[in-house]
Amino acid sequence: MRGDRFLWLLLGFIGVGLAILVIFHGEGEVFGLSLDQFGHMVVSVALISVIGATAWRMFAGKAGDMAKAFAFWAVIAAVLAVAYTYRAPLQEVGQRVLGEMVPGMAVSVDARTVEITRSGSGSFAVNALVNGAPITFMLDTGASVVVLTQDDARAAGIAPDGLRYDVPVDTANGRTRAASVTLRTVAVGSISETNVRALVSAPGALRTSLLGMTFLSRLAGFQIDGDKLILRGPAR
Repeated sequence: MRGDRFLWLLLGFIGVGLAILVIFHGEGEVFGLSLDQFGHMVVSVALISVIGATAWRMFAGKAGDMAKAFAFWAVIAAVLAVAYTYRAPLQEVGQRVLGEMVPGMAVSVDARTVEITRSGSGSFAVNALVNGAPITFMLDTGASVVVLTQDDARAAGIAPDGLRYDVPVDTANGRTRAASVTLRTVAVGSISETNVRALVSAPGALRTSLLGMTFLSRLAGFQIDGDKLILRGPAR
């Protein structure tokens, strides 16, 4: 029973480790470790487990099962090593699968191209980072500027109460005013722009932040292909 319990715990650890390596996109940290360091740790645990399980079988007087145990753990280690070796394409597959399952998630096809799946409502929600904070925008090619709601402005480190709402804007609910700001960074997947001109809507004037042309016009291009929004970043 203890051996079975250990086996399932180890397989669970390996599965979680692989999922993290596949889902995380090439950069970032896991528990304070880089992805490469984390990957090496998972592989090392698997290899040590192979040796440990074989030794345990041997000293437990079950030498007849040693070959089977070694073969089983060797296969687990080999699968893990192959998966880690090919983690880049696996990450891309994982990102694409998540992009289909989570509308609004930006899937980086390459360093300059991002794809986003249409939401169930028929519009395009776009998950972005504004000044490092996660913000969900609605794509609005008719909006001349990026517009933030009050709550999203606060999340991005902007204090709405200290702004001057002196820019007249037209909305679906009529004419209102907004405050002009400059966003330090706006990132959608692998595409990142700095010093993006934007507006903060007046309290109650807007329910969802809008991804407008002050960001979109900086791109090399964008298009809608079926249920996909494709953004192409500018050449650097």
